[in-house]
Amino acid sequence: MNQTDLIVIGAGPAGMMAAITAAQRGKSVLLLERNPRPGRKLLITGKGRCNVTNNCGQDALLANIPRNPRFLYSAFARFSTADTIAFFESRGLPLKTERGSRVFPQSDRAADVLAVLERALRELNVPVINARVSSLLIDEEQKTVLGVRCGDGREFRAAATLLACGGMSYPQTGSTGDGYALAAQAGHRIIPPVPSLIPILTEEKEPREMQGLSLKNVTLTVYRGEKPVFSELGELLFTHFGVSGPLVLSASAHMEGQKPEGPCTAAFCATMLKGKGYRLSIDWKPGLSEEQLDRRLLRDFAKFQNKDAVNSLGELLPRKAIPVLLRRAGIPLEEKVNRITKEQRRRLLETLKGYALTPVGFRPIEEAIITSGGVDVREVNPKTMASKLASGLYFAGELLDVDGYTGGFNLQIAFATGVLAGEGC
Repeated sequence: MNQTDLIVIGAGPAGMMAAITAAQRGKSVLLLERNPRPGRKLLITGKGRCNVTNNCGQDALLANIPRNPRFLYSAFARFSTADTIAFFESRGLPLKTERGSRVFPQSDRAADVLAVLERALRELNVPVINARVSSLLIDEEQKTVLGVRCGDGREFRAAATLLACGGMSYPQTGSTGDGYALAAQAGHRIIPPVPSLIPILTEEKEPREMQGLSLKNVTLTVYRGEKPVFSELGELLFTHFGVSGPLVLSASAHMEGQKPEGPCTAAFCATMLKGKGYRLSIDWKPGLSEEQLDRRLLRDFAKFQNKDAVNSLGELLPRKAIPVLLRRAGIPLEEKVNRITKEQRRRLLETLKGYALTPVGFRPIEEAIITSGGVDVREVNPKTMASKLASGLYFAGELLDVDGYTGGFNLQIAFATGVLAGEGC
């Protein structure tokens, strides 16, 4: 058995930041990671560029946390987005702010972000041991966590144990839900994990016809009943199962599906939005009013009046989308343009300004950028990240039932809770 001040389970952004914070305060820290090296998931964030944080104030930051934002108030007050920027830049990594206040390394390399964290661990003499934790060592009488037992039989003991194991997204990076079982062993309630920031499956098969078509500068609006719950301008991708792309990932975080009673299987994810009353609406030409778009249609129809309808919209729309949109508007593809009626043109205009799709579910949780759900934050002290149920146990990162929208908010959660937990330990 080995004795240390703090054991951190999980060498992701939250775990590494917690280990660095505690070691800076003179504590002996042991970092356990089931992968051969730390930060595997960090390397794929932001499409390999790593959206480190969002350069915004605390009010805007909290507004971009849909689940339990108040729980994070102390963490963000202690370690703000400005603190995250200063942490990396003071260690030799220049950052830049892009559209939507998203912060990236100037090199556009996630590996450079990871290198800063790994270098800090080395300088502070924090050992990273390749080991998968199978259970906590708990004094049941005292309700105290004493350390951990690994799958290979090794035991490590510490005054404090921090769970920063991540959720269930991208299991190939090590996020396989181990942390939920460990937290439950200590008596914690787990809010059933579901996917968030995830592509959406649609009832309609039309997206399959447009598979691979990427749209820029379109507006996606999500309605629940007649109430809009999300609307944003950006990029969208049609796929064989429905829709994906940055707009769709952001929209998914605003859509509450059914909760699983057991494991969140792919079959469950694929139907979890059924009966929830959601509707997707795509405005293909948000820069044009209905009147302006109607005038544009009239010009194109006059220009190509002797052509078939399917050959008349190539200057306005992607070719792959034209047959789908014409059929949706009830216009035969071979209809001569000079025979298209005013009513047909009106239906086409309505289709272009509000192309509707019916979401039925999400892709499997393994494909989600983050997991929604996790350790019930009512059982965690928000000022220290300490367990309220077992002394010596702490939490940080995605394992907690908090999550943010795209834009660097989830990494900010990881860094801020990691710092607070490292200090709390």
